[in-house]
Amino acid sequence: MNESASSPAPRVVAILLAGGLGKRAGFELPKQLAELAGKPVLRWSLDALAAHEAIAAGVLVASEDVAAAIGPLPAGWEIAVPGAERQDSVANALAALADRDDDALVLVHDAARPGVSAVVIDRLLDALKDGAKAAIPTLPVPDTLVEQADGEAGAVVDRGALARVQTPQAFHLGTLRHAHTAARDGSATDDAQIVRRLGVGVTAVEGDARLHKLTYADDMAILSGLLGSNVMMQTAVGMGYDVHRLVADKPLWIGGLEIEHSHGLEGHSDADVALHALTDALLGALGEGDIGDHFPPSDPQWRGAASHRFLSFAAERVAARGGRIGHIDLTIIAEAPKIGPHRTAIRERIAEILAISPVRVSVKATTTERLGFTGRREGIAAQAVATLQLPEN
Repeated sequence: MNESASSPAPRVVAILLAGGLGKRAGFELPKQLAELAGKPVLRWSLDALAAHEAIAAGVLVASEDVAAAIGPLPAGWEIAVPGAERQDSVANALAALADRDDDALVLVHDAARPGVSAVVIDRLLDALKDGAKAAIPTLPVPDTLVEQADGEAGAVVDRGALARVQTPQAFHLGTLRHAHTAARDGSATDDAQIVRRLGVGVTAVEGDARLHKLTYADDMAILSGLLGSNVMMQTAVGMGYDVHRLVADKPLWIGGLEIEHSHGLEGHSDADVALHALTDALLGALGEGDIGDHFPPSDPQWRGAASHRFLSFAAERVAARGGRIGHIDLTIIAEAPKIGPHRTAIRERIAEILAISPVRVSVKATTTERLGFTGRREGIAAQAVATLQLPEN
C-alpha cells in the first residue's frame, strides 16, 4: 500500500515475554537466563529488538530477579510484571503501553526464541503496512504427521494444510488491545489466536528456522548450532574421581543401575560411585566446582537421593553454557562384583541420563590385582574424563 511522503511511519513498540519458569528445560535458573554462545538467551532477543531501526521502545515482561540478572535495559524500554498465564503477561505489557496510540504497531515476542532477526521483523512490519491487521511468521511442517493413541501410530495427517507458528507476531496496537479486552480466558498459546477470535484475519509471512524455541535442555545444542556459527568453540576436559566403602545390607548402585550383590556402597546419597565421578568430571570441565559444592552431604534433602539427579544437573549446566558433551570415559575399579556383564547396560543408562548417543560413552572396568582397599573388597572406586565443547569467553 502506497503512503504519501508526508505521512509519518507508524511507531513500532515491542513486547518481550520472559516471565515463564521454563520447568520443562530442567535448568536450575529460568531458561531465559541460560547462556547461549556467551550471553543469556533473553539478551539475544532483547538486543535484536532494540537494535532494529523501526522499534522505538519496548516492554520487557520479567520478574525482578530476571530483569536484574540481564543488566541495563536499552533506552526506551521498561519493565512489566509477569502474569499467571501468558495472556495475563501480555495484558500487563499492554497496560504499560496505555499512552500509545491505537495506530502504533506492536511486536510480541517470546524470549525462548532467541534467534529473532531483522529480516523476519521487516517481513512482519511490511505485511502490516500493506494493510494486514495482524501478521505471524510460519514455517512448513517437514515431517510426516500421524494420529497417535496409546503409543500406536494411526492415520496420516495431511501436513500440506499445516504450518509451524513462531514469534514475534505483529499487530496494530488497537487490534491487540481490543482482542485482549474481549478475551475471557487465558487458554490461548499465542496472541494470533486471540485476534482471530474477533474475526480478524492473520497474514502469514515466511518464518526462520533460527527461531527455534527453547523448551528442553537438548534445544540448547540445537540453538547453539543455529546461532553460534560465528562463535568460536573451545575444548574443555574435566576429570572426576570417587570412592565409597562397601557395607552390608545396602543396595548397590553403579552407573545408574541397581546391581545384585552382597554389599552396597555407603554414602549420604545412594553412593553411586560411577555417577559421582562423572558428575565431578563434567563440573570440572565447566570450572564449576565439584559435586559437594552443589549437593553438600550436610544437607538432609540429599540423604538417599538418586545420583542420576546429580549427573542430570551437571548435563544441564553444560547445556546452559551453550556447550555440548563430546565424550565420556568412565573406569570402574572393583574386585567384586564383576562389572563386565553390566557394562553395556551401564553405558546405555549413562547415555540416557545425559541425553547423548551411547557411542559417546565409554565404560571400562578393572581390578587392582587384589591390592589396596578395592583389592580387599572394602570399597569401589571410579574415575572419569569428560570432554566438552564450550563457547569461548
